[in-house]
Amino acid sequence: MAAPPRHEPLSLDRIPLTGETFKALRDLLYEHSGIALAEHKLTMVQSRLAKRLRALGLRTYEEYFDEIRNPDSPEWTEFVNALTTNLTSFFREGHHFTKLVELLKPAYESSRRIRIWSAGCSTGEEPYTLAMTLLKGFGPSTSISILATDLDTAVLQTAARGVYPMARIEGVDEAWRRLAFQRGTGEQRDQVRIRPEVKKLISFQQLNLLDAKWDLEGAPFQAIFCRNVMIYFDKPTQRRLLSRYHQLLEPGGLLFVGHSEALLDNSLGFTSLGQTIYRRSLGAP
Repeated sequence: MAAPPRHEPLSLDRIPLTGETFKALRDLLYEHSGIALAEHKLTMVQSRLAKRLRALGLRTYEEYFDEIRNPDSPEWTEFVNALTTNLTSFFREGHHFTKLVELLKPAYESSRRIRIWSAGCSTGEEPYTLAMTLLKGFGPSTSISILATDLDTAVLQTAARGVYPMARIEGVDEAWRRLAFQRGTGEQRDQVRIRPEVKKLISFQQLNLLDAKWDLEGAPFQAIFCRNVMIYFDKPTQRRLLSRYHQLLEPGGLLFVGHSEALLDNSLGFTSLGQTIYRRSLGAP
């Protein structure tokens, strides 16, 4: 007779995530990633982690907490991936890309190169949109380098692969499609691939924004895109990040944030250009 499984199948939606364990999970996530989960997210966390309990054959969220208590645990990455949202699209918040080329022209004319960091690149739509925009705006002979980073290793793999369902580019103009995408054939006919001349402009790297030291190639940057990322962090963490971004930008460099992340504190070292675009002030923040 075959040996019984480690645990019997369970209906995990009936296993409660207690308030105490939810707080312990929140504290652990914040301590090691800086992500601040709101107190009302208990149901969301229970739902998303239920899949991980099934995968590991665990019976309780307390057992799962024991699995990830050590940030070196192989499950840690799955934990973070499960609790982060990666909503993105090509040309999301399109006004940023419309303004980008115009705002970069003075820096490009003085250096003849462009260096940009996409911090929180998710599945790659943002850095690929940056590459398209810069190729069209400055030409293929321009020295363009885009660093794309994210904490989530799963989305980074998708981004680096550069293959998307055809439905993902339904809202992209035909001119951009011709510039940047190759349509698949045969079994891949419902997919598109980023063209090599676009893909080569981007390097992908796993990065925790909470790390004390960032090993970033290409700094200082002329622009940093950190859009819809800081909403996951509390105010002190946001201020620390903005101070570090200030240091990594060239004088007069640009910071692009999400539409709900306006910087209202003038002491942070940035001047608003409108539409959640900011210029690095010359003084220290």
